Amino acid sequence: MSSIAHNNFDSLMGSDQDRLYAMKPRIIVCGLDRTGYKILSLLKQQGCFVIGIHDKHIHQSDAEIVIGDLAAAETLLAAGIRDAQTLILAGADETRNLSILMQARVLNPHVRIINRLFNSSLGTRLDLTLPNHVTMSVAALAAPVFAFSAMGSEAIGQLRLFNQIWPIHEEYIDERHPWCDKPLSEFWEDRTRMLIYYLPYDEAKVDLVSAVLSGRTLQIGDRLLLGTQPNVRTASRPILQKISKLFMGFRHFHEHGKAVLFTAIALLLTIFSATLVYTSLQLKISFVDALYFSVGMITGAGGNERVVEHSTDSIKVFTIIMMLIGTAVIGIFYAILNDFILGSRLRNFWDAARVPQRNHIVICGLGSVGVQTAMQLVNYGYEVLIIERDPNNRFLDTVRSHNIPVIHGDASLPATLKAANLDKAESLLAVTSNDTANLEIALNAKGIAPRCRVVVRYDDPYYAGMAQEVFDFEAVLSPPEIAAPAFASSALGGRILGNGIVADSLWVAIATMITPNHPFCGKPVCEASMTADFVPLYIETACQTIHGWNLLEACLSAGDILYLTMPATKLDQLWRVAPFQVAVT
Repeated sequence: MSSIAHNNFDSLMGSDQDRLYAMKPRIIVCGLDRTGYKILSLLKQQGCFVIGIHDKHIHQSDAEIVIGDLAAAETLLAAGIRDAQTLILAGADETRNLSILMQARVLNPHVRIINRLFNSSLGTRLDLTLPNHVTMSVAALAAPVFAFSAMGSEAIGQLRLFNQIWPIHEEYIDERHPWCDKPLSEFWEDRTRMLIYYLPYDEAKVDLVSAVLSGRTLQIGDRLLLGTQPNVRTASRPILQKISKLFMGFRHFHEHGKAVLFTAIALLLTIFSATLVYTSLQLKISFVDALYFSVGMITGAGGNERVVEHSTDSIKVFTIIMMLIGTAVIGIFYAILNDFILGSRLRNFWDAARVPQRNHIVICGLGSVGVQTAMQLVNYGYEVLIIERDPNNRFLDTVRSHNIPVIHGDASLPATLKAANLDKAESLLAVTSNDTANLEIALNAKGIAPRCRVVVRYDDPYYAGMAQEVFDFEAVLSPPEIAAPAFASSALGGRILGNGIVADSLWVAIATMITPNHPFCGKPVCEASMTADFVPLYIETACQTIHGWNLLEACLSAGDILYLTMPATKLDQLWRVAPFQVAVT
């Protein structure tokens, strides 16, 4: 049985608030873990009519929450699934999300579903198969922010522009800021830096475009949100570094192949001893014949039996003893060699031999966030090293296919961090699924390499801020905090290219296709942006890309694709006429 936990929801029917909600689309958030509850709070903060569904009671007095089995029809009906425009499946259990998806589509075939899935191939197939289905991943949304933080950028979000993911950061203007008293127009033409959102200190209702055109200067207390073009590092390495890596490979072989080396030496000494005895006691036997017989005798292959056929009894007894010793040595050698090649020792040696020497980034924890962050950093040309304690981790083959070395061990141990050359590393990311383990790894890392940039994953957003303040790490990031605005933005419609929060105001970046019926069609960009309070980023026409000052002077025509940012509360202006006008990119 399901129940609704909120403040007298039924008694409020007929009130002005409910009549206002009746005009707004109903959004349901299913699964209120840290991510789900953050999504629910953001949507409610933006004035949306949103209801949550959870399988246990949550002590929050200001939220409308249905309690019950998430996949049960009665729970979904109690939340109003038949009248809902959007259903967000925010739980981490992908199997349960699929069950809820099927039940919801049976009850409301037209509901728009935003599905939290890490499995990208399954998500893509669902997007292509089901109408009004959008797949999103917390790890995929959080990974670029972790990667940018490791690269030295204080990113708070991401934005996809010009087929690249740009880091987003906020500039707070104080009396010591170098941009203080500079006109906003100076930043408008720079293509490597996109102005996204402007919040003046006096909270005047001045949009960014109007501020740029009027020559407004940045004042103390202003907030400016910007996207900066990422820097891609070249992968070239000096010759000396390659030679150093070769010598390091020999050192690691000594560590990981010690048993193979010792047994090989024992085998060679056994063969040499037998050969020496035969050549010394039997003068008519050549060294080559004696060596041939010794190898055949010890390995079991046989050959050249005449060496001992007519020998004395003492030589025959010696041969018997050497056969027994040789059988034991060759058996041990084969067993160790087999374990080295077919087991994990060879792979561990190969990974250890490829450990970067300097200016690399160490990632501790190969989970969903760790593997996505590693892929991002490799794409930007950085050398990455993974530390993972589970030798059967499901992502090992993925990172090895990208030639990323892996050290198997406990990243919280100083010895493991030293083996990763942490003292010469550029950054370390502690991104395991355990907050306490991440904190321990980060503290040990700072003890070994105080100058190394440390980025910590802390799932609880409340304590993430505390951890950064108390321990003074370079960045403490919460994946739910990073991903929730993207889910909330997508719930409002369209394909979102980026999002962020400034002073509790949610903004989104979106690409909208201009059609003949579009509210902006035929209007100059400057006029449309000031009227609708959006910030134009650039326009893609059939033959060119328009940005900078030319962008403000351009007139929007049918077929153009306008990339813009605007407050989430005003997104309905883009699809008030026709929902399909939002471009899917």
